[in-house]
Amino acid sequence: MKRRTVIGVSAAAVVAGGLVWTALRPRPVVVEVETVRPGPLRVTVDEDGRVRVRERYVLSSPLSGTLLRPSVRAGDPCTPGATLARIVPVAPPLLDARTRSEVLARARAADDAAQRAEATLALARNELEQGERNLARARQLGAAGSISQEAMERIQTERAARARDVEVAERGRDVARHERDAARAALLRTQDHRGQPEDVWEVTCPIQGLVLRVLQESEAVVQPGTALFELGDLGAMEAVADVLTTEAVAIRPGAEVVIDRWGGEGTLQARVRRVEPSAFTKVSALGVEEQRVNVVADLVDLPERRRGLGDGFRVELHVVTADLPRALLVPLGALFHQGERWSVFRVESGRAALRPVTVGLHNARVAEVKDGLAEGDTVVLYPGEALEDGTRVAPRARR
Repeated sequence: MKRRTVIGVSAAAVVAGGLVWTALRPRPVVVEVETVRPGPLRVTVDEDGRVRVRERYVLSSPLSGTLLRPSVRAGDPCTPGATLARIVPVAPPLLDARTRSEVLARARAADDAAQRAEATLALARNELEQGERNLARARQLGAAGSISQEAMERIQTERAARARDVEVAERGRDVARHERDAARAALLRTQDHRGQPEDVWEVTCPIQGLVLRVLQESEAVVQPGTALFELGDLGAMEAVADVLTTEAVAIRPGAEVVIDRWGGEGTLQARVRRVEPSAFTKVSALGVEEQRVNVVADLVDLPERRRGLGDGFRVELHVVTADLPRALLVPLGALFHQGERWSVFRVESGRAALRPVTVGLHNARVAEVKDGLAEGDTVVLYPGEALEDGTRVAPRARR
């Protein structure tokens, strides 16, 4: 009897001890986990920006006089030679010796500007011819499989950029010619005005485009050089955004740009034309001084695709700095600094194991892992302070 009692008491003690140990045993920490997988990685620089007319022309008064109220309004189309405004010349200043000297100097400067515009157009055409030759050679190499797709796209982008430069140079030549003709006419008026009847001077449009702004909407007395209109072509648009200089060093001309939140459906495509060489200081919303630089990109989509997008409209730019077709990816939320190195908690046999990792490129969601993890590893997301090396963990059930 005593022996049975001893055995029963011992069994009860074992059961009670097990229950106590189970109750006092640390419970596993419930954590969110994710699996390390390979996949494509695209790295972008994301900033708010705006679109603007690539070439803006400011049309000014060529002489002193009374500007009659213009009949055109912002948004009206204009063609070369179309009358935008009329000016009734003022006689006395045109007979003044100082005014005649100023008009003569302006006429000579306009002649020089027209010659420079012709030279710029000739240079742009030569560069376009060279770009077409480069593209023809690249197509021959592409047919033979001796050139990469990336190099082919870069050469095509360069050729397209040279073609746009020719268009801009042609518009610049037309404007320079218009200003030269206006300056010459004003010079003739100073020489021949004595004894001539008063007439009206017509301000005409030098380009094919739109009236962006009417700077003098009412009748007023104007002086030579007074800005009257801003003209431009919405078919030739560019996007500009100021980015941190630390991010701008990774941006190269020809890089792909994705534009969204522009007000229309889908996204628009653009290509970086240049990163401006001079930075400027800008104070952030938090009061921190930042060094930023403008990145300018040409819109690739046809005007019909971006209908409604106007000069100065706000957009969001995503400039592609790297595009890897395959990389081992870990969620950014799993990474944290341990000393001077990146680390993660890898789940091993139900416990969190602290592991240092080597990280390469990253975007806002994932990072490239170069060393420390393998495909299929499970890592802890957003590890808290309670998590240490060796802590028992339990994955949170996914909904």
